[in-house]
Amino acid sequence: MGAVNTSGAPGAPDTVSASGAAGTVSRVNGPLVEVDGLAGAAMFELVELGPHRLSGEVVSLRGAHATVQAYEYTGGLAPGHRAERRGAPLSALLGPHLLGGVFDGLLRPLDGAGLWLDPAAPRPSPTDRAWEFAPLAEQGAVIGRGTALGAVRSGASPPYLVLSPGGEVSAIRRAGPCRAADPVAVVGGAEVTVERRRPVRRPLPYAARLDEMTPLTTGQRVIDLLLPVSLGGTVAVPGGFGTGKTVLLQQIAKWCDADVVVYVGCGERGNEMADVVAELAGMPDPRTGGRLADRTVVIANTSNMPMMARESSVYTGVTVAEHFRDMGYDAVVIADSTSRWAEARRELGSRSGALPAEEGYPADLASALAAFYERAGRVTTLGGRTGSVTIVGAVSPPGGDLTEPVTTLTQRFVRSQWTLDRDLAYARHYPAVSWSGSFARDADALAGVTPEGAARRARVTALLAEADRLTALAELVGAGTLPPHERVALLGGRLVREGLLQQSALSPTDAHCGPARTAALADALLAVVERAQALAGQGVPVASIEDRDFSPLLRAKDAPEEEIPARRDAVLRELEAAR
Repeated sequence: MGAVNTSGAPGAPDTVSASGAAGTVSRVNGPLVEVDGLAGAAMFELVELGPHRLSGEVVSLRGAHATVQAYEYTGGLAPGHRAERRGAPLSALLGPHLLGGVFDGLLRPLDGAGLWLDPAAPRPSPTDRAWEFAPLAEQGAVIGRGTALGAVRSGASPPYLVLSPGGEVSAIRRAGPCRAADPVAVVGGAEVTVERRRPVRRPLPYAARLDEMTPLTTGQRVIDLLLPVSLGGTVAVPGGFGTGKTVLLQQIAKWCDADVVVYVGCGERGNEMADVVAELAGMPDPRTGGRLADRTVVIANTSNMPMMARESSVYTGVTVAEHFRDMGYDAVVIADSTSRWAEARRELGSRSGALPAEEGYPADLASALAAFYERAGRVTTLGGRTGSVTIVGAVSPPGGDLTEPVTTLTQRFVRSQWTLDRDLAYARHYPAVSWSGSFARDADALAGVTPEGAARRARVTALLAEADRLTALAELVGAGTLPPHERVALLGGRLVREGLLQQSALSPTDAHCGPARTAALADALLAVVERAQALAGQGVPVASIEDRDFSPLLRAKDAPEEEIPARRDAVLRELEAAR
């Protein structure tokens, strides 16, 4: 009996037998390839093109004439070359080799692939590596779909679980080394292997979607305090060039409390991806004590790689995240950026003659974005565990124009948006997340987990809004003409911006800030502002209040958490001297 790679739909094979039908390439236009004589082909079926067997996918059918989008460089492919059906959709090989690995947009390993990617060159195979398998089920037991048959552990990464298709365990492998392609059990008459192959465009099934909110801690104060995101949530991060998108996303990848991070570099510059890989490889994991890379999957499809592989990379990334979600883990997908993915769709649409919509993007862009973000969520898996997929998608609007189609369409389908402000970035305020131009639709529900958290967020938000309003007014009439309580509000806004919302990505102390530390800093700053307002109301000259030394509290973000109350008290005593 042949091996069947089980997945979220256990018991069903991932691929169907290829019919062997082949056609002939009739036209090549960049990534778009026309094929004649491809009888019996299906939409989104995988096709191999030419003598180098380039990967492509059927995107249009007219009888036996098919339009194929190629995922490789098509130089050298010519009319008359053979095109062969594979009888299966575009799929990704999922296995324990993913954790700590770097892959291209089709999830093929880049380690050992050479300096230049040659479609004709062989790629290293992850199936040759041996893994330590530990059985978790007994022979003769009847187990349900999605139940763990065994575990594979490598280094300090989370255990990789081999899931069951459901049925009676008639045989199971003993503990010891095995290859990913070797059968480890026979369940319901089907052999089960460690690795499995899954179509990337079809979401993996689950038992139920959960409604309760659990916050995802990112370690960035402006996000965790003002713009929180839940496990299984969706976030857009729009910002123009130079506003710090990549640095912010890298910080989230390093410090968020997810079990697995899938970082998708979709059309980004190669040096940025190299920095991501190098930093993850050298950074210790604060959760496990091992390497952070051991629980990270990097999908690198840089700007100099074939454009259409960008289109598949986001689907590949979310499929990997769903795979680990089914094991009961919380996975985060960071897609940098969805704008490059949309540009790849626009490129193919223009070459195929599809009817364009606004700015040349295909008319189905909104549906594609909705389908991508819809795959996020916190669920009960088929095996009864709880797992989640959180999607954070960067948006790179040309010229920082937030009214362009990708940004405006994305806003319709996400629960949070962290807008990066150019003025804040140029003022060297990091993270340059605009508290006024961003939103978090689940903020009230997440803050309601602790009543004091909701009250703290409301006070900080109100202070920042009042300070922003008064800043615009002070630019017209001058700050000296404002009444005392408004001048103190301006001072309070500055203290909150500099002492709480600013955060250094290079500081070993301030790069990550936990919820307790964030709350302590916010409470200390609010206490100082409230005391300053009380003194102003008692007739103390505002100029005397503004001249006080607030630096001990402004530098508290670089101090140990236990020192924050003492620094607050020192500033409060300084304020009392203004009487």
